[in-house]
Amino acid sequence: MTWKTLVSRLQKAHLHLAERFARLLKHSFYLYLAGLFSVFAVLDTTVLHFTGEMRQSAFDMMVRYRIVVPKADPDIVIVDINEASLAAMAQDYGRWPWPRQVLGEFVEQIEKQQPKAVVFDILFSDADVYNPDSDVYFNAAIATTRNTFFPILRLDPASDKLSQIKPSMIPGARPLPGAQPDADATVAMVLPHFQSVLDGGRLGLHNIYPDGDGVARRYSVYSEDYGWALPSLPTRIARELGWSEPAAQQVLLNWRGQPFTYRYASFSDVFTDMGSKDKKRPPDEFKNKIVIIGSTAPSLFDIKATPMNKMHPGVEILATAIDNFKHGDALRFPEGRLWYLLITLSIVWLTAWGFYRDAGRDKIDQIFGLSQFILIGISYASINFTNTYINLTGPVTVGLAFFTLARLYAMATGKALEQNMVRAAAACSGELQATLLLIRLDSERNVIRPAVLGKIRHGLEKSGQATKSVEALAGEQKGLWNLFENTLAVSWVAEAQDAEAQAAIRRDIEAALAALPKILRRHLAQPDNAASHFVYHGHLAGGNAARDGWRVMFAEALLEWNKQEKKST
Repeated sequence: MTWKTLVSRLQKAHLHLAERFARLLKHSFYLYLAGLFSVFAVLDTTVLHFTGEMRQSAFDMMVRYRIVVPKADPDIVIVDINEASLAAMAQDYGRWPWPRQVLGEFVEQIEKQQPKAVVFDILFSDADVYNPDSDVYFNAAIATTRNTFFPILRLDPASDKLSQIKPSMIPGARPLPGAQPDADATVAMVLPHFQSVLDGGRLGLHNIYPDGDGVARRYSVYSEDYGWALPSLPTRIARELGWSEPAAQQVLLNWRGQPFTYRYASFSDVFTDMGSKDKKRPPDEFKNKIVIIGSTAPSLFDIKATPMNKMHPGVEILATAIDNFKHGDALRFPEGRLWYLLITLSIVWLTAWGFYRDAGRDKIDQIFGLSQFILIGISYASINFTNTYINLTGPVTVGLAFFTLARLYAMATGKALEQNMVRAAAACSGELQATLLLIRLDSERNVIRPAVLGKIRHGLEKSGQATKSVEALAGEQKGLWNLFENTLAVSWVAEAQDAEAQAAIRRDIEAALAALPKILRRHLAQPDNAASHFVYHGHLAGGNAARDGWRVMFAEALLEWNKQEKKST
């Protein structure tokens, strides 16, 4: 057996299987498939959350390529302990971490410029046992400030029982509305080592929790622990500076662009200029600014993946959160699971109904494509023009999967399910009466594209009640077949002795001819007198001789129609 023979047999087996499958399920397949997808949609909404990762990927793409991008606040400045700063200051202060006196002197000097806030993205968790005097200096410097903010770190809750820190001991912690806070609970927390920092109370969590795929998209407004709300660092800043706090526990960050979008100043450059007699930097460079002291140096490992970049500095994520809280434009993301489920079910069942009712391939494709475009457009518009991200990726994904399977079934079983009078005649025995209605469209006054011809064919299929087949001959083939350009052939078949069936066919012909002007007005620019028709009745034998009988009958119909046209002219 050659490979060509094998392929041929497989193709025949595939066609045979598709035909049997189609005859078994017919158009009910689309309803069964819609039922399965409905079960999946409900399970995905309540348990599986299979489309969750797709929603995250869609958000990343939309936020990365959106048209309207909010600008970074020019009053937020990052003083960057970058690789250049680490190298420049290594001669005098050694490797990182430097003695805290360096940072104390920096705070003292920058306070002279009256910044609105000085925010450390550095966790001072332990004493510097090698430079105790330096720690004393830093503690004293911080004690004189009223606008410095420091991070605290929430540890794994599994270690809470080992801690001696109660939520009520943490500055800024508040009981959750309507909750009964546990007064005896303890939380595993890393607080700053310095007493002046604790006394100042300007503390907040700077934990960044990435999603399941490792990408940081959200920022916590507060952490909920044992009936207490522990504020994040941006929330603490918002309270001190009089900004409105987001109502949600978490927000989607409204990114200002790629990394290094904010204004940066190298720490070593600023620090050196502060101690220089010949100052080159503006004396009011940081006046009324929110100054964030952090690091973008890869060697300090404060790098995280975000929708904007796989290597996003943690200090700029903090800057973005502060910026969002200041302007109140952090992205809200309503769960709306019930609404998303209803949209999904609507897409699936409307598409299934269109296939079940055989509404026409072009119409189904157009309506489905338009619905998907609208849903994606709503999501994209929401992230460009509002602060509420409406994520419709789930309904779009499930709808597209359903449409793909339904379309594949339609393609595989189209021939088996279509009304075909040649096949119907071949399945019968004895003498049959066949009826042929030929319709020729005027292409001189109307441009008739294949899609338009298909719509007219579909309209004729829906007319009347009797079983028939409607074929559209576009004349796209070469040679003799080009003579049948823009011609429609409608055919019926009935037993020669079945008077009732023949009467039904006559009524169906009248219904088709009555519907034809309306159909033409719907699809043609100049529908008046745009079609001519001819009806021909003949007899043919059923069974194996049916195909030859139809060929002869088609030829006879054309000849009779030609004679009739000659007589009329």
